[in-house]
Amino acid sequence: MTFQVIRQPRGDARSPFHIVETATGREVEWANRFLDRGNARCLAETTLRAYAMDLLHFIRWWSSARQTDTVAEQAVASALPDYIRFQAGQQPRPAPATINRRVIVAGCALRNEFPDAAGTAEPDFSRFFWLRSSLGYGRFRPARSRLRVKEPKRIPTALSVDQVAKFWSGFRTARDLAIVGFMLLQGLRSKEVVALNLEDIQLAESRICVHGKGSKVRLLPLAPETVHLLDHYLRLERPPGCGPALFVSLKGRARGVRITSAGLRSLFRYHRRTSGVSGAHPHRFRHTFASDMVHAGISLPALMNLMGHAAISTTMIYVQISPRDVIEQYARAAATRLRPVPPVQS
Repeated sequence: MTFQVIRQPRGDARSPFHIVETATGREVEWANRFLDRGNARCLAETTLRAYAMDLLHFIRWWSSARQTDTVAEQAVASALPDYIRFQAGQQPRPAPATINRRVIVAGCALRNEFPDAAGTAEPDFSRFFWLRSSLGYGRFRPARSRLRVKEPKRIPTALSVDQVAKFWSGFRTARDLAIVGFMLLQGLRSKEVVALNLEDIQLAESRICVHGKGSKVRLLPLAPETVHLLDHYLRLERPPGCGPALFVSLKGRARGVRITSAGLRSLFRYHRRTSGVSGAHPHRFRHTFASDMVHAGISLPALMNLMGHAAISTTMIYVQISPRDVIEQYARAAATRLRPVPPVQS
């Protein structure tokens, strides 16, 4: 049996993405009930699509291993451990974060279907396992599950000054420069840049209203360079009568239409090839912005709001102390040391 994700009109009770058997069109009901619940919670379409793709991977494995897409309650207890072993044995092996995400989504769907089944709601080995917050304060919270693959520590890599200059030198329009500027100078995500509207820009006040993840809105200051690029783009490059979208296509049949995420990726892919800066991905510029802010001495709560993070622990991954920083800080502290040092006897 083969399965696929299909798209359908989004309704109040139905997810825009459902999983069906390819040959017959028969729906995988237990998985689609989980997706419909997510739609009822008003989750974003991108989130629902990601859930559907993760469940599709689980269902394909389950149907090949058990010769059915129906999940029985007595088989649930061993499903997730077996699923982890299967992924760990694949070549190439999926990233640990990918394995854990798939297990979480599959576990949530199974828990909704069989709330009392062992291994889904609260496995015995994690029933009394609790976690403290990342910064070591606050209440203990129950762990979602200890059934995880160990993930390596994330260390975001920023672009160097030379790499940014080299990548930026190949742009010819203020629109493209402004797009990169929003990521490099304001720390915006690529989807946030694509979703910007004219009404979100307040050039006179040098401010911008950003609609981020989870429909959260944040008001950010605009760098003078970004204001200059936007003013040039709006006055000289943006076609008239384009509707509410801020960034639109400038030529071709799509002229005047809002740029898409695929179009943005294509733009960066082209300039990576022409500039030779292979690491110039859209999110890398966001990492570069955060690293620059940390080195400039900005406080973590302020950076958290600029980045639109839901938890300060996410912001803390940008706090990396280099050996040079350690040496410089030690030298400053040692110069102000108050304890006397006894003289050396000759």
